[in-house]
Amino acid sequence: MKKLFLLFLVLLTCVVSYGQEVSSVTRFLGIPIDGTKAEMISKLKDKGFTSVPETDGMLEGEFNGKDVYVIVQTNNRKVWRIAVMDKNKCDEAQIKINFNNLCYQFENNSKYLGMADQMIPESEDISYEMTVNNKQYQASYCQKLNVEGDTPSSMLNRLVWFTINRTYGEYCISLFYENRYNMANGEDL
Repeated sequence: MKKLFLLFLVLLTCVVSYGQEVSSVTRFLGIPIDGTKAEMISKLKDKGFTSVPETDGMLEGEFNGKDVYVIVQTNNRKVWRIAVMDKNKCDEAQIKINFNNLCYQFENNSKYLGMADQMIPESEDISYEMTVNNKQYQASYCQKLNVEGDTPSSMLNRLVWFTINRTYGEYCISLFYENRYNMANGEDL
């Protein structure tokens, strides 16, 4: 009887530990960024995303009012990042507005903690800066989960960041939702 009770306690501890681990990872549309690629793709399809034909797991759909592509990235068969990319490209003036609007949305969302003012100044010539000075425009936020024991150091493992990409004079934004617990840390070197 004691052995059965002890086994029950060990199993309960494992289940509770697993639940705390999953609840402490970054979420994308309420889905924990964890598990296998197939599981994540299935959950994203349940949210309305559809497969892009002739790709290896790329999805498309709507996110934050924009048409996007979504890519599930893995490390050792575990999901560590969701990449969300604008489907439609725009010009320099519009990308600056889009970037600053996204900064504003994150900074005014109680689920995120920002680093500092990360907006692009109105007078900035981003085409020049990216071409001549190789400047990269990025903004980073940590996802708060409002769970017991949530600390600033644990929030750093729930990084959400975005950047401007430029291709042939057209621009788009890529967002990345990362579960840094699952990212590569040199274990394969």
